[in-house]
Amino acid sequence: MIGKELRIVFMGTPDFAVAILKALVDGGYNVVGVITAPDKPAGRGNILTEPAVKKYAVENNLKVLQPEKLKNPEFLAELESLKAHLQVVVAFRMLPEVVWKMPPMGTFNLHGSLLPQYRGAAPLNWAVINGETKTGVTTFLLDHEIDTGKIIFKSETPIGENETVGDVHDRLMEIGAKLVVETVDAIAAGNIQAIPQSELIEGTTIKHAPKIFKEDCKIDWNKDAELIRNLIRGLSPYPAAWTNLVHQKTGAEIQTKLYFAQKVVSENGGEPGAIDTDGKRFLNVACGKGWLQITDLQIAGKKRMKTDEFLRGFQQIGEYRFV
Repeated sequence: MIGKELRIVFMGTPDFAVAILKALVDGGYNVVGVITAPDKPAGRGNILTEPAVKKYAVENNLKVLQPEKLKNPEFLAELESLKAHLQVVVAFRMLPEVVWKMPPMGTFNLHGSLLPQYRGAAPLNWAVINGETKTGVTTFLLDHEIDTGKIIFKSETPIGENETVGDVHDRLMEIGAKLVVETVDAIAAGNIQAIPQSELIEGTTIKHAPKIFKEDCKIDWNKDAELIRNLIRGLSPYPAAWTNLVHQKTGAEIQTKLYFAQKVVSENGGEPGAIDTDGKRFLNVACGKGWLQITDLQIAGKKRMKTDEFLRGFQQIGEYRFV
């Protein structure tokens, strides 16, 4: 059997998953159903919004299912009626065994890391935050524990020292799309030798990638400049590292998101969070060790902007510090 003869059910939700679904559709693969999250309110107006995968699926006349609960008997009956040979999962929620065991050729997942490293919900973010110089994508067969199944294929890519997680995300979408197509073809041909992750763990330190919460994004200016710079890169453009601009006399706070920063040599001393600026072109911040020059930021209620634009509209910056 060849890959294009398989009946495939695709499961995913965000833009990252759309690129992979598109590769299958454009490649002529037989996607018989798309499973995605229910529509949810979003934005200031709480407008009911469709997941990115649903938008693409509807535009391409693909059957869409949006179950609230994956063990719902009606959903399971409808999923079974699709008679899929194989299920492909990309950026979706954890599946119950009754779902991932349903197709005769199994279910495989595309994960945004080089497994067994960075299992979890935010592998791309944590790889950049931790200063890794490479990452990649892995296809693996689903098993009982999340992100622990047998590995099918991997594809690696470097992380540039000035790249943000957004840069890495966009490149991995393309790499991941190719790897998923390759995996489908190999499974159809019976040409895979899946490797248990336990064989790759011995003698290595496993790093994890848990879900990121708002407090994880808060900058601690007492830390080394390089660690802070990596945090900013690893959260840019979303969800974004944040700090507070605090007026040194009144204590008034302005929440501020930082999107990029460079290490800079400065002869000035300063307590962590102290600001050094000419009020026109540069905005340097003292860290526990070293200084950072902020190049992209956004204060509450304003748009994202470059530092020079920000300084033109915020001439009282010398009265503040970052906390």
